[in-house]
Amino acid sequence: MVGELIRALCLVAVLEGLFLFVAPNGWKRAAEQLQALPDRHLRIVGGVVVAIGVVSLWVLRGG
Repeated sequence: MVGELIRALCLVAVLEGLFLFVAPNGWKRAAEQLQALPDRHLRIVGGVVVAIGVVSLWVLRGG
């Protein structure tokens, strides 16, 4: 279980780094746009992303 979590976090680091490496200007623009959004909207988007991730993991693990 812990090993899977560490591997998942490493994959997140790889993907984040890849986005920064391939399109740094696009990433900066996206960050600027995120700062302009109200906290409530960011929380809603974050909650939706978390829910999608949890459901996806559940389905992939054979739910």
